[in-house]
Amino acid sequence: MRLVIARCSVDYAGRLTAHLPSAPRLILVKADGSVSVHADDRAYKPLNWMSPPCTLKEGEEDGVNVWTVVNKSGEKLIITMEEVLHDSSHELGVDPGLIKDGVEAHLQELLADRMETLGEGWTLVRREYPTAIGPVDILCRDAEGATVAIEIKRRGEIDGVEQLTRYLELLNRDPRLAPVRGVFAAQEIKPQARVLATDRGIDCVVLDYDALRGIEDDKLRLF
Repeated sequence: MRLVIARCSVDYAGRLTAHLPSAPRLILVKADGSVSVHADDRAYKPLNWMSPPCTLKEGEEDGVNVWTVVNKSGEKLIITMEEVLHDSSHELGVDPGLIKDGVEAHLQELLADRMETLGEGWTLVRREYPTAIGPVDILCRDAEGATVAIEIKRRGEIDGVEQLTRYLELLNRDPRLAPVRGVFAAQEIKPQARVLATDRGIDCVVLDYDALRGIEDDKLRLF
């Protein structure tokens, strides 16, 4: 990961145009090729960003360092560096991903064992399906045979939707799986997370843990 703190202005040109006037900002360049521009607020959410796959070219215009980031659709993020205050690179290695707590792990196990909970004809492909950025909780197919990636949380918040979005971006590059749609499943889904998921074409499912455990108990009962 490369971290740059610089006084810069940012221009985005694509489906719409946007301009960030000059100010000190943090720029992150990640190993997956993504570039994001952050202010010293807004928690984790960047002011502007370009998701992979994209290319970054550094050059000069009138003696000023200019970064041009272009994605596969031809959209551009142009960062004009007026003053670089810090520039460093760090090797983070492979991230182990989020570790599920007991409830989330059990929800995953129960849902994988009872895919019909999501609909008749749904079938499991694999639990913990591996990707370059961590395992997808459940990869399955719906009644029409389409591939579905499921992210399971005890409490569904925005960061879980972001995590599933990253998985979907990777999975949809695999021609054996694409197109892949997403399902965000949790015992409770926050309104903001639901809005974001809907905007990104991700379905939301509220899981009843007690009911799933009851299904499991019925399955094991012999009489």
